[in-house]
Amino acid sequence: MSISFPSVVTPSFPQLLPVRAPELPEFARQRVERFHSERVQVGWNGRHILRGARPGPNALQLQSNDYLALTRHPDIVNAQRAALACAGNGNMMSGLFVQEDDDPLHVLERELALALGSEETILCQSGYVANVGLVQCLAGERTPVYIDMLAHASLWEGIKAAGAQAVPVFHNDPDYLERQILRHGPGLILVDSIYSTNGSVCPLTRFANIAQRQGCIFIVDESHSLGTHGVHGEGLVASLGLSDRVHFVTASLAKAYCARAGLISCSRRFKPYFAFESMPAIFSSTLLPPELAGIEASHRVVQREGWRRARLQHVTRRVREALLELGYPVREGTEQIIALEVGTEAAVMRVRDAFEAENVFGAVFCAPATAKNRALLRLTLHAGLDDAAVNQLIDACTRLRDKVDLSEWSATRRERRQVGKPALVEVA
Repeated sequence: MSISFPSVVTPSFPQLLPVRAPELPEFARQRVERFHSERVQVGWNGRHILRGARPGPNALQLQSNDYLALTRHPDIVNAQRAALACAGNGNMMSGLFVQEDDDPLHVLERELALALGSEETILCQSGYVANVGLVQCLAGERTPVYIDMLAHASLWEGIKAAGAQAVPVFHNDPDYLERQILRHGPGLILVDSIYSTNGSVCPLTRFANIAQRQGCIFIVDESHSLGTHGVHGEGLVASLGLSDRVHFVTASLAKAYCARAGLISCSRRFKPYFAFESMPAIFSSTLLPPELAGIEASHRVVQREGWRRARLQHVTRRVREALLELGYPVREGTEQIIALEVGTEAAVMRVRDAFEAENVFGAVFCAPATAKNRALLRLTLHAGLDDAAVNQLIDACTRLRDKVDLSEWSATRRERRQVGKPALVEVA
């Protein structure tokens, strides 16, 4: 479908002369200057940590969260194009005002709920909005919120927005979690099903048992398992049969679904409450028609094209086995996110440069995305990697093994301390 527009003459607008920005007050100026002097000049030796080499046409790019390789899928692109041509950008208003049951937003939410095995879902503007808004409207000032130390930053921000008490929990440690609950009382438990920094899997069943036993609300962020795990991409919570024990599933759809949106699964009674209590959702515009059409098309592709999940699992298994054999410290994770945790920011820059010299491009993660001195190079695998690309990656890691000081990495030192400890792995 095509639309023709009348030809118009573009007017010429006057160009304003650039004006020097006003000086910041001293309390703010010091913060800005501290970043440039201490972090950029000293910590990064004058070079911004995220500015590496520019990938060439044959580069192996492993920075994207497009796990199922859907960004250019014709069904998705055509659905978005048709929606834009038909409905434009829709109504510019808060989703709070979208109340009709037959609105495309709510029709899609019900379709997603059926796939996840939940009563209802809520579509938000992003996974960040979903997590911040959900925690903010559930926790009060005296509510203890038990959060895994590696949980996504948006869950931590939700605790701040609620003014609640954050109780950090050692990563994937159910016994420690229960001891903390016995000390502080019932509250919220926040985890990721698959953690975004290292690809480790949460022992969801044990956490669900604790939440049920101690009278806690259990919230699972499935951003990195929705679409990629389960027979039809329903995620780990549903595929493990835990939907009746997990109060809320959240997800960023900007991963496997390739959509700039967030999702919350919930009860029917909770949905209207969220619409009137979640500040980020209330004061953000609703999703646009092309975005809704893209999510719907992605959902159908995710369910229909199971070969993409199978390919992702094959690639993940092959790369991880090769890296372990080469001596890379990647035992903490099992899934498609591979963390090469080097340690200091200066050290991870050197490792990044070495990989880019081999034409392999990952993403640098550092504070605030990681703890201080736990900076890492994240390699994100996806279903679009063919055998030649997988071999290219493994060959590069082989050549680099003796050049990147593996024995000095923070992850290597930690693995040496943890030899003999059992891993808590739970994948459907």
